[in-house]
Amino acid sequence: MLFDLKKFIGGILMPLPALLLLMGLALLLIWFTRWQKSGKAILTLSWLFLLLFSLQPVADRLLRPIEAQYATYRGNDAAKYIVVLGGGYTYNPDWAPSSNLIGNSLPRVTEGIRLYQARPGSKMVFTGASGANMLSNAETAARVAESLGVPRSDIVVLDRPMDTEQEAGQVAELVGQQPFILVTSANHLPRAMRFFTAKGLHPIPAPANQLAITSPLYFWDRILPSAMFLGHSERAWYETLGSLWQRVKGADKD
Repeated sequence: MLFDLKKFIGGILMPLPALLLLMGLALLLIWFTRWQKSGKAILTLSWLFLLLFSLQPVADRLLRPIEAQYATYRGNDAAKYIVVLGGGYTYNPDWAPSSNLIGNSLPRVTEGIRLYQARPGSKMVFTGASGANMLSNAETAARVAESLGVPRSDIVVLDRPMDTEQEAGQVAELVGQQPFILVTSANHLPRAMRFFTAKGLHPIPAPANQLAITSPLYFWDRILPSAMFLGHSERAWYETLGSLWQRVKGADKD
């Protein structure tokens, strides 16, 4: 129940639902109350923030400092385990396996496979509980990896954790004090590293799914609002809220 409540409140606080709620409040004030000036002010500011959050220069400026904390991993250590954290997913057996990994999940898995292929004898570890689906997040990711050539004998499924803190706890039971490669989205990695190191673990950061664009773009991609760039703003805000909650709970400390 607490997990569902946390996710619901977090979802409401994301830029799109929060701004739409403010716009709805503004329309109520304009149409049904005498506080029309207040309603117009709220509507104007909400529209302006929605526009700004949908523009590439603003969205990626918000996201880049979070993602830039760890560079793409190109090391050659002998880590035995490659831990790939769970993300968005669904499960439809009629789909191509990779179609069941939504948003940030597929880039995490493919980056994990890239690192696995460079380390013969290593194990891929997938995390994540089942949620609303019949198959767990971890098992869904494992089946995608298997479909891309990873032997089942080299896959470990940890299907109990509901969030990153719980993932750190279950990984600790598996790896102990051994160094391991930790693969997750670049924007999620700083928060994940704090959870894992707080457990006394020794993760080697390996970011995937970098989103903030620094390479050249057509000028219209920079000046036209886009749902994709709104998503970048959303990731920046989500991780900022997550880090604040982590500090409030003290979950990033031993």
